[in-house]
Amino acid sequence: MAGPRRWIAHLDMDAFYASVELLRYPELNGQPVVIGGGRRAQPQREADGTWRFATLRSYAGRGVVTTATYPARTYGVHSGMGLMKAAQLAPDAVLLPTDFEQYRLYSRRFKAAVAELAPVIEDRGIDEIYIDLTEVPGAQDTMGHDPAGGVRAVAMEIRNNVRRLTGLSCSIGVTPNKLLSKIASELDKPDGLTILTHDDLPTRIWPLPVRRINGIGPKGGAKLQALGIDTIGELAACDRDWLAAQFGRNQGHWLHDAAHGRDDRPLSTGGDPVSMSRETTFDRDLHARRDRAELSERFTELVRRLALDLQRKGYEARTVGVKLRFDDFRIVTRDQTLAQHTQEPDTLRWAAGQCLKRVDLSRRLRLLGVRAAGLRRAGTGTEDDSRPPRGPEAEGLSAKATGRASRGGGT
Repeated sequence: MAGPRRWIAHLDMDAFYASVELLRYPELNGQPVVIGGGRRAQPQREADGTWRFATLRSYAGRGVVTTATYPARTYGVHSGMGLMKAAQLAPDAVLLPTDFEQYRLYSRRFKAAVAELAPVIEDRGIDEIYIDLTEVPGAQDTMGHDPAGGVRAVAMEIRNNVRRLTGLSCSIGVTPNKLLSKIASELDKPDGLTILTHDDLPTRIWPLPVRRINGIGPKGGAKLQALGIDTIGELAACDRDWLAAQFGRNQGHWLHDAAHGRDDRPLSTGGDPVSMSRETTFDRDLHARRDRAELSERFTELVRRLALDLQRKGYEARTVGVKLRFDDFRIVTRDQTLAQHTQEPDTLRWAAGQCLKRVDLSRRLRLLGVRAAGLRRAGTGTEDDSRPPRGPEAEGLSAKATGRASRGGGT
């Protein structure tokens, strides 16, 4: 006898940080708003009780966009983009500082709203979760000729409960597995509810770009494009053994399975990641002294993205590390333990810079990476009040550091 039909949901809060801020400043509804400014972007109360908001036009610095409202996204602004670049695209967009204490509060609220109805949850960070709806009462019901009618009603009830308890909207994708549900939750944003089965692959999934598959990154996408494969449907049409020859057996078979919507991973309802990392391989080997400006920019961007990963997933790090691969393929790693946990980019940047000062940078670099370890859930301990030092010492790739490296500092 066949078991119940498997239904897995992916719930993604809509422009989460921005939406929380709009609860605080409802007069900004419908306007382009970018979250990511520092304290200088704090709104000021006018004498008449209204708020005076900072805009991107007046921004100067090296900050990064944490998120943006949907009106701001129509200008091309997106998460991870430098605020100076965003200012070029949308100079009149309102700029607000991040308030992670408030975001964590609403994260707990929306997850509690879901757990009231469906308790089997995989936490994927501050603004997204997977939910196993298979055994939820009513999920296996059919309504008329709609075999997914029952699970649709359950998902609608979850979405309504989130809005009722938080005032925020979310988008939910419901499919037989995690891979498809992750894609589905993005199809009808914002406030979307998308139910898909394998029968919907040709019409809803295969026309999408291959990068929409979670797990295909920039390098994989570029290699597929070079092979003439742009859409998931084109990937699905490829021979499984041919993909294995191009990408290696494991990766090739996974690509074939993913394109056909096959994924039997269970939900992970416990355990936290040990570490998070970001790294980049350079198109050409770079030298710490002669290419200092480019290396410093790439290094800072890696740390920014690592900080954004920590913030999005709701973690703080106690240890920061760097990884370097030189032109002779030798790999060197260094770690720095902080006095307190943090997810702040400036503190992470300083600590990573301290690690670099302990590496001989006389050879050219092929790869540079940064890593955060010793993770804990954000907000579970004493807040980090430390501040990284300012001035030249804060730059891991400063003239002082590279000068010392060129004289053959210790490894």
